[in-house]
Amino acid sequence: MKQNFKMDAAQLPALLAFERVARHGNFSKAADEMGVSPSALSQTIRNLEARTGIHLLNRTTRKVSVTEAGMRLLAGAAPGLAQIEAALLDLEDFRDQPAGTLRINLPRIAYRTIIAPHLAGFMQTYPDLRLEFRMEEGMSDIVGDGFDAGIRFGESVARDMVAARIGGPRRIAVAATPAYLNQRGRPQTPEDLLQHDCLRYRFVTSGRLYNWEFTRDGREFEIELDGRLVYNDIYDMIDAARHGLGLVHVTEDVIAAELASGELERVLEPWCTPFAGFFLYYANRTWMPRKLRVFIDWFQQANAASV
Repeated sequence: MKQNFKMDAAQLPALLAFERVARHGNFSKAADEMGVSPSALSQTIRNLEARTGIHLLNRTTRKVSVTEAGMRLLAGAAPGLAQIEAALLDLEDFRDQPAGTLRINLPRIAYRTIIAPHLAGFMQTYPDLRLEFRMEEGMSDIVGDGFDAGIRFGESVARDMVAARIGGPRRIAVAATPAYLNQRGRPQTPEDLLQHDCLRYRFVTSGRLYNWEFTRDGREFEIELDGRLVYNDIYDMIDAARHGLGLVHVTEDVIAAELASGELERVLEPWCTPFAGFFLYYANRTWMPRKLRVFIDWFQQANAASV
């Protein structure tokens, strides 16, 4: 005999928990987003399954997947949950100050150059906001991993994201210590780099080595080099250059102090032209939380003033 199940408002938190676990495919990630423990979240789902009498999730030690019945529930409930969340977010406009937690995914270079210099003023202006930064050099699924936004160079942002430029154009600098250049010579063209020790960067997500980019006669091109030292952190790579271990290829703002002091000397400057720089990106949706809006506005304005 078919069991009758009557839904009531008390089950809304359980439905929200189910939607988060289904979206992440992982109890720990869903628990982090919701601010609860994985064990508490797992118990919430078990209670929902017991109340409905339906198995919603398949659990193994490595993976969580949604059953056929769970997929049907998700398809029916997800739009309504999104509408409820949007309605609650609309209430933020009636607050004196935006509140809540913003989770931002970004590389260290973006944090140091466009966030950290202006963060104190933002935190003072918006005392009810909490910020959580995750420094990742590789790309992240910001929706699946529960982030409100990410920051990357423009060419790295997926096309299905909404992107807002944050900060001005950037320019590459190729540099080494004067002692290294006196010993090995100063390259006059990018092709001369094939005779030098070049410090390489490996992308975390793809595992691909970054080929150094230049511009000739208005056209961009790459040089594939054979450096003996490879890094996945830009600041460790800069430190190696400061110790005379080779040439580095980074944005000029991150070595501005070393260039100004003469600790590092720039070469190939005519071959390095400006590019668009950093963009803050977020999921394409019809509404935006006020906390994200003020974050974007603040750091756009702060970086525009510092360009």
